[in-house]
Amino acid sequence: MEQVLQQFRDSIASATAAGTALRIRGGGTKDWYGQALDGHILDTRAYAGIVAYDPTELVITARAGTPLSEIEAALAQHNQMLAFEPPRYGAASTIGGIVAAGLSGPRRQAVGAVRDFVLGAVLMDAKGEVLHFGGQVMKNVAGYDVSRLLAGSLGTLGLILEVSLKVLPKPFAETTLRFDMNKAEAIERLNNWGGQPLPLSASAWHGGVLIVRLSGAEAALRSAVQKMGGEEETQADMFWEGLRNQDNDYFAAITGPTALWRLSLPSTAVPLTLHGEHLVEWGGAQRWLRTEIDADSIRAAAEQAGGHATLFRGGDKGIGVFHPLAPAVAKIHRHLKNAFDPSGIFNPGRMYTGF
Repeated sequence: MEQVLQQFRDSIASATAAGTALRIRGGGTKDWYGQALDGHILDTRAYAGIVAYDPTELVITARAGTPLSEIEAALAQHNQMLAFEPPRYGAASTIGGIVAAGLSGPRRQAVGAVRDFVLGAVLMDAKGEVLHFGGQVMKNVAGYDVSRLLAGSLGTLGLILEVSLKVLPKPFAETTLRFDMNKAEAIERLNNWGGQPLPLSASAWHGGVLIVRLSGAEAALRSAVQKMGGEEETQADMFWEGLRNQDNDYFAAITGPTALWRLSLPSTAVPLTLHGEHLVEWGGAQRWLRTEIDADSIRAAAEQAGGHATLFRGGDKGIGVFHPLAPAVAKIHRHLKNAFDPSGIFNPGRMYTGF
């Protein structure tokens, strides 16, 4: 693998000398995410393979170019999983891209986001130096937690070479319930359930139907079903896979002028009166909006509700994919970019114009 690392160093040195951009890319399954792509492709897939996996310690370490499918297969042999259920978006998805994108699936409401599972990372900076952050245990961080900072950075801080992730055992049992109710009722019900000792692991509302998943011991599930009511969802696996991978009917209908917005809101926020097709996840904290209305109206409504909005897919990226940063926060972002990538060669403008 040292030869691959040297190729990375050569690419970085050439880009720095020429003042050109490098576009860090794994399988390319998330090329649509973020602002417009720029720069010569630096393909990470040659730097692949599981470095270490100790099922008893619940930790896996893998190189950035390792396919997600390879990692999931290794974990499945020991009945374990990446609990944050990263969207796959295709067979070519890599673990480096999963961390760089920072996207989580349905189980995020119960277990946490990608960054909560990152224990350590190895990064190549703009000088071609290999930097190590964190480690392979939960209590290993003294000072600023750089490894978790990389989650969601979209490759703008450097080339992620390796990541160590906490894994969890798969649940003993799962069941999925279905309820007919409107959006306001669903959000109220989810928040009510969220305050009770119920084994909720995922939820989704769309089109007058609320679907919830329960995970845990069989006795806990039986007790929860008796308390919550509802009907059993007979096609649960298909439903949750479609939601996780965003290839169900709702997400597939992003065509023409229609845009998909991701709204991050307090779970208790009342339903937003924005025209379009709504889908609610994460106990009310993540709300999708498929619409053609203008960005200013969407972002104003999200801010008023105490959250923010991301132009997730489709639409006009010229208005800015990610919610505008407050001046103080933007200053922190620029300082981080300058510290890690003073030449500005790594995925410039992928998150925000100017860095």
